[in-house]
Amino acid sequence: MGPERMDDALAAVPRRYALSFTTGALLAREAALLAPVFVERRDWERVRDEAVARNLLQARTSSTGVRLVRETVKRLSALADDEIGLLVEATASERAHLMWAAACRRYELIGEFAEEVLRERFLLLASTLRHEDFDTFVRAKALWHEELAQVTESTLRKLRSNVFRMLQEAELLSEAGLIMPVVLSDPVAAVLTARTPSDLRYFPTRLTEGPVR
Repeated sequence: MGPERMDDALAAVPRRYALSFTTGALLAREAALLAPVFVERRDWERVRDEAVARNLLQARTSSTGVRLVRETVKRLSALADDEIGLLVEATASERAHLMWAAACRRYELIGEFAEEVLRERFLLLASTLRHEDFDTFVRAKALWHEELAQVTESTLRKLRSNVFRMLQEAELLSEAGLIMPVVLSDPVAAVLTARTPSDLRYFPTRLTEGPVR
């Protein structure tokens, strides 16, 4: 096989989904504690080391603290510096919306579920999002992703549970499973639409553009 065909073959292989999002849920509280440290240090490795050393997240055990810090930093590092600055000054709702966007960026599976199922159902006027919708989505993706085909039922339950907890904490889904139309503040809508494609695709909204300036 020539180099061009080899490149084409590699390009056709889908990237493996990262499935390590079972620690914490939305992590908005944790983000509020670590984001100011990054604004001062401008180095995520230093943020992680300092947060663990000082137990900034007030975890009950050292191992829990390490896991929470590592996962929070992983999510926060998916945000741009101006988004981190916005998160530091954000309201609780703004922080939740930014951390949902961060989770969607960091974990492609969550982002695709948000775009292809959550927002699509909202646009089609479906009022609910059920666990079965997530399971159907994962089964469809498993046709192209061996790592999903190998997921055990217990792991699938953990992944599903955490995604739905994130949605509820971000106030995008009620405890009864009702999709809640999002109301984004102008600053958050602006940073989400500054990306190409717009990160509004992760939210139950009919907006396609940010606020008019």
